[in-house]
Amino acid sequence: MAKKIHFVNLEIPEGTSVEIDGNTFIVKGKTGEIKRKFLNPRILFKKEGNAIVIMCREDIKFSSKDKMYINTYRAHIKNLFTGVNIGFNAKLKICSGHFPMNISISGNLLSIKNFLGEKIPRTVKLFNGVKVEITGDEITVKGIDKELVGQMAASIEQATRITNRDRRIFQDGCFIVKKPGEEND
Repeated sequence: MAKKIHFVNLEIPEGTSVEIDGNTFIVKGKTGEIKRKFLNPRILFKKEGNAIVIMCREDIKFSSKDKMYINTYRAHIKNLFTGVNIGFNAKLKICSGHFPMNISISGNLLSIKNFLGEKIPRTVKLFNGVKVEITGDEITVKGIDKELVGQMAASIEQATRITNRDRRIFQDGCFIVKKPGEEND
């Protein structure tokens, strides 16, 4: 019986260049360059023409976990293509009902002052490759790496987390209203 080879072809979008060095991808496009390393000894990556082939090694038995990894890596590579061509952004809403919050950026720190009347400001360190803009009561996080943009938005939201208070009454904080990758309304 012939052995089945399991693989997925992923077409490279126009205007995007991809270099594969073992398990390391270097993807370049209009908005920038991303370098990502995928560590799985059972999965191989090849560039054939204008497509990337993600496949399982031929000398091992194929399992359902291998199929899961192949599809996961396909989704990650699609996100790399989208990031270097279009970019990602997330939006957060600033809600202050009890005390007026003051949010500012200085250098690579975002500081949240007067949160629930606190005297010491809460700070969040900004990631490299992510741009944060504050306009009115909205925070916009932009970047080419979907994971970094999402983590930065989550870190800002987490900085205004409230404990030991009733969330129905104390509704102050910064809340994610649009995640990276969601369509604009």
